[in-house]
Amino acid sequence: MHRLLFSFLFVSLLSPAMAAPPLGLREAEALWRQHSRELQQANANVAGAAADLKTAGQRPNPEVSLNALSISPWSGYGAGGYKDKKMDSQLRIDQLIERGGKRDLRLRGATARLEAASLDLDDTARQQLGILRHTYYNLRLAQEKLALAQDTAKLYGQSADAGKRRLKAGDIAPVDLSRLQIDQARADSDARQAEADLHQAQQALAYLIGRQAEAETLIAADDWPTLEAQALAETEVALEQRPDLVAANRRLQAAEADRDLARARKKRDITVGLQLEHNLQNAPTNSFGLGVSVPLFIWHEYEGEIARAEADLDLARLQLAQQQAQAVGQVAQARQTLLAARDRLSRFENGLRADAERVAKAAEFAYAKGAMGLIDLLDARRTLRQIQIETASARADYAKALADWQTQAEFRKLP
Repeated sequence: MHRLLFSFLFVSLLSPAMAAPPLGLREAEALWRQHSRELQQANANVAGAAADLKTAGQRPNPEVSLNALSISPWSGYGAGGYKDKKMDSQLRIDQLIERGGKRDLRLRGATARLEAASLDLDDTARQQLGILRHTYYNLRLAQEKLALAQDTAKLYGQSADAGKRRLKAGDIAPVDLSRLQIDQARADSDARQAEADLHQAQQALAYLIGRQAEAETLIAADDWPTLEAQALAETEVALEQRPDLVAANRRLQAAEADRDLARARKKRDITVGLQLEHNLQNAPTNSFGLGVSVPLFIWHEYEGEIARAEADLDLARLQLAQQQAQAVGQVAQARQTLLAARDRLSRFENGLRADAERVAKAAEFAYAKGAMGLIDLLDARRTLRQIQIETASARADYAKALADWQTQAEFRKLP
């Protein structure tokens, strides 16, 4: 019933050419998966980490050099063809050979970082899905508030019109009409603010689902979630499976590999060269040679690089411990928020709202019969409207608390 009511209300406010079908939460989630910019950025990070893994597994390329030697500054290199030139030529190929398992360590670190980037994608999806649900329920709340504000403005408008007629008939005092007109002006202002809040909520949801051009036509059609928090809140959360914590663990593994790689730099790499010489200075001769070169650790032995890698490893350990502690607190907070929101909504649904409606209906009847003054009637109306708004807010708070709990307790990959 509520779904049909709000769909009719908001579709009627739009021109037929601009009207769009109501949007369910599952439909919004499907659009979000297709158009989320945050997910696209996380996917790009995964692609970059995959490229880094490919780079880490590559062996050093050989280097080739061609040199002309023994050129006299006085006679130059001679006339005639190449074979008559008075110079030597040298062709050389050098290949760096890594030692200490450096390639394997680079692969180990890059693999861990790729896994961390993939887990970051899952965690981004987890967090952004919670934001999407919050935004959807904010739109649903804005719709309810606007409907309440419009109903209230309409009621006060009718009361003011009736007051004018009663003033002419002498049934009420001018001050009572002034009170009605003041409340009418407030109700009109509240309705205008509720309309602005609705547009803001539509824009926020449109950004997430890639529908900015259709923002003003978006209608949240799903009903509020049912009260089921108790069983959900008692569910045990497997924090060791949460993607952000697993990603932090992978980054710790990558830092360990980087530390080992820094230490491995103390193992001297060897450069092996093969050389072919063509000598034309005297009698043309061809010869070849071999060469080996190694670095000399005279000024340093990579102490700075090793110390930096050790510091990065300590930082990765601290970050993992910090995230684990924060995750425990987030789960406990989400559980308590969900239970508190459930209890608050239950109080409104099971008593307060019905009581306020009965009091307001009795006040309207009594005022119509002359058994109640205008001030008491206006107080009853304000109380009812406040309770209605608080009930809608309690529904939204419960829905968002439920969404937060689900993001803490459910770690599913995107399809």
